[in-house]
Amino acid sequence: MKQLILDILAYFHKPFAKMMPFQTFRYLVCGGGNTAMDIFLYFISFNFILHQQMVHLPFFTISPHIAAFLMAFVITFPTGFLLNKYIVFSESNLRGRVQLIRYLLLVGICFLFNVVFIKLFVDYCHFYPTIAKILTTILVVCFSYITQKKFTFKVKVQN
Repeated sequence: MKQLILDILAYFHKPFAKMMPFQTFRYLVCGGGNTAMDIFLYFISFNFILHQQMVHLPFFTISPHIAAFLMAFVITFPTGFLLNKYIVFSESNLRGRVQLIRYLLLVGICFLFNVVFIKLFVDYCHFYPTIAKILTTILVVCFSYITQKKFTFKVKVQN
């Protein structure tokens, strides 16, 4: 399956080969697909599952835009890790558990960025939540790509 995905990506990379390396293309396609799924799940959760209503839990209440983010996150976290590990940064020679721990750390930071930016855009800038999610995603994806390439899935120099 991995090779099939890589072959398909290689085929579609040809027109873009002069503009960007294959790894960047893989990141854009895999990350873009996972991000599109994240935004779609967020939209469905916010509008049709939560009906834009507060989520009342036993000890606290969560705003619908944050609850929708959490619902989408539960699905897109594992798909994002697997795509990055096996498709985008497959040349990384770090152990899988090191990658997973680093990915968890990065996702934790991105999670906080998502919460802060979504709250900022929705509660203070009064943007529609889906627009706030898209803007937040653009900011977080730029940070995430650089961090994943240089830290999470880096290629360790062998001595």
